[in-house]
Amino acid sequence: MKAPGTTVEEILNNVPEDRAEAFTKLHEVIINNLPEGFEAAISYGGLGYVVPHSVYPAGYHCKPAEPLPFAGIASQKNSINFYHMGIYTDPELMEWFVNEYQKHSKQKLDMGKSCIRFKKLNEIPYTLIGELMRKISVSEWIATYEQRLKR
Repeated sequence: MKAPGTTVEEILNNVPEDRAEAFTKLHEVIINNLPEGFEAAISYGGLGYVVPHSVYPAGYHCKPAEPLPFAGIASQKNSINFYHMGIYTDPELMEWFVNEYQKHSKQKLDMGKSCIRFKKLNEIPYTLIGELMRKISVSEWIATYEQRLKR
């Protein structure tokens, strides 16, 4: 069910028809709220929102040829998944998100470490996702990443 493509546009054009509207809207909300310095790109074969090499030349430590990942979205078998490394690395941000989620959606939060699964597409909390995207600047993300990497 993963949308194939080698560019952001190809992935957006290859999302299954029954998810295309919600997926595209989620992408637009993320783009419209993405702090300066991040950009949409292919990240690990999917649609990601990354710190490009022009800003962080070292790239991702696991695979330096890849830009530093921050967030992403994917069309999976049973859901649209949203990934946000900030909520994975910052317990206070995670707590904020979990508390706010219930104010924005009637659905129970279906979440892994950095993955939020949206099975009911009409219940995606777009406003909350936009707010979450604005919470961490590029410099804050790089500092958090480097601090975690040293551990």
